[in-house]
Amino acid sequence: MASSALTHPRPDAAAVLQLLKPITWFPPMWAFGCGLVSSGVAAADIGWLVLICGVLLSGPLVCGTSQVVNDWFDQDVDRINEPQRPIPSGRVPGRWGLIIAWMMTALSLVVGTVLGPWGFLATAIGLLLAWAYSAPPIRLKQNGWWGNAACGACYEGLPWFTGALVATGALPDWRILSLAALYSVGAHGIMTLNDFKSIEGDRQMGVRTIPVQIGPERAALLACVVMAVPQVIVVDLLLQWGALLMAGVVAALILVQLACMKRMLSDPRGLAPWYNATGVTLFVLGMLASAFAVRSILGVTP
Repeated sequence: MASSALTHPRPDAAAVLQLLKPITWFPPMWAFGCGLVSSGVAAADIGWLVLICGVLLSGPLVCGTSQVVNDWFDQDVDRINEPQRPIPSGRVPGRWGLIIAWMMTALSLVVGTVLGPWGFLATAIGLLLAWAYSAPPIRLKQNGWWGNAACGACYEGLPWFTGALVATGALPDWRILSLAALYSVGAHGIMTLNDFKSIEGDRQMGVRTIPVQIGPERAALLACVVMAVPQVIVVDLLLQWGALLMAGVVAALILVQLACMKRMLSDPRGLAPWYNATGVTLFVLGMLASAFAVRSILGVTP
């Protein structure tokens, strides 16, 4: 396999960087940070090597690996939707895409050892989901319900859990786990909106995303409900836990999101990218507010 790739010129650094899609690294890195914040452990007590490796794993390494794997196994779809992407355009030629995916996987596992046994396990689970999402025979993305669930878990829940886990060295408090799970469910809706950009190619290649299965209008409405309901539950939990200020902050962010959702629903296909740049920002700000709330509830001062 390697010799086959080496018969082609090596891809340049710019093409490889585009293949890794740095813009997608932010959500899991942010979620990892929320896990650290919610744990209440000071950065100096965690150790800077662990912090740096955790951030690298949640963003460039594990998330970057998932992007390369997805582009390799999605190249037929990309030839229809995005022929300018590195693999279908030939800027990452031959089997270099697959080799880079395996190299990134190996590097992620090596770095994961720095986080200890549980951190390494979380890294391995993230990588397994990354490959299962795109690669046959499992290829979770063939069905949007399963694929989006895997993405939501990898983008929000797993890195949040990992951040709290490596900070405390123990299973996180149930309130931390509850928030991580709820925001993972909300991320399912974000992933549905992300599928709007590739409807035509997905339909032609038999990729049954939610917009393909139920149509753009109903998919957009479903995405809004899936994003909003978990956040409303978060507000209710924060109120029950006595975190009144942060409950108010998250509630205010939800109200602004609802206004953005109303606009997006008027033209789902045209405005889904706009919502991903606006409403999702409000969503992740609510995550951070919730993390600070749990930190306070657990009796830790910033």
